[in-house]
Amino acid sequence: MQTSELACIYAALICEDCSVDKSADNFVAAGTAAGIKVKPSCAKTMAKLLTKVDLADVLGNIAVGGGGGGAAAAAAPAAAKEDAKPAAAAEPAEDTDEDMGEFGLFD
Repeated sequence: MQTSELACIYAALICEDCSVDKSADNFVAAGTAAGIKVKPSCAKTMAKLLTKVDLADVLGNIAVGGGGGGAAAAAAPAAAKEDAKPAAAAEPAEDTDEDMGEFGLFD
């Protein structure tokens, strides 16, 4: 993305936050205030796009995602039940240099 395009996007977000008209002139003014030269054609294109798209609606739906979190939450009680059962204490296996073949740690 070009700097001018990013500046227009940030200017649109600022205008939305401040409840200011999302116009090409405001995008250029916001870019100028930030020390960025915004191409007028880019600002006009962004302003035209935002007449068709409700930016507040788009921003409000960013956090809406899939329902993938429910499966993990349902699995947690099952895991807790398994932990409650007494488990046979397994002896930890000792690692030896013989297991490594020719490549021992202290050879």
